[in-house]
Amino acid sequence: MQTSALPDLAHTDAKPVHWLATATAMAAVVALAGMLQPDAATATASASEHRVTTQQGGAPPAKAPDPADAAFPLDCGASGRTVADSVPGDLDGDGGPETVAVVHCSAGSGTPPQGVYVLTQPSGAAPRVVATLVDPAQKLTVTDLTVHDGLVSATLLGYSSTDVPRCCPDERESATWQWKGNAFIRSAGSAARAA
Repeated sequence: MQTSALPDLAHTDAKPVHWLATATAMAAVVALAGMLQPDAATATASASEHRVTTQQGGAPPAKAPDPADAAFPLDCGASGRTVADSVPGDLDGDGGPETVAVVHCSAGSGTPPQGVYVLTQPSGAAPRVVATLVDPAQKLTVTDLTVHDGLVSATLLGYSSTDVPRCCPDERESATWQWKGNAFIRSAGSAARAA
């Protein structure tokens, strides 16, 4: 075994007092570093909280009504109802979201007529239907439902006569609805017959 040419180091034969002094010095450095930390993290969180409060006016954002919780004016008997589509949006410009829902009776086959309903939800209450845009009695199928800038748009598929099979609508119409005054006003686009 070869001996080291270096002199013995003092800390290799340290006493407990030496370790206690080292631990105390390290604790002092950590404590001092903790006290000298900048408050940037706290300031950022406070500014962020202030921005959210200012943007939201202090209230949490309103949640759009859930059509699964609404009672629709649609008599389906024991078959039940199906929400085929739904889109949220602020339709009356009050800052609170409404939901537009396409609903039909559940059916094992075929194309049941659909209704288009506007839902609102007063604070703490269940969603409720405030307008019917398409009545199921019109025997239409609704596709391409959108809400943009307060306008509700959809494509309405229908039948030119009772001789047309219910699987294959032969009429197509684009329609939009907009809230004006105290009602939804419908403007129809071009109607087209399918070949």
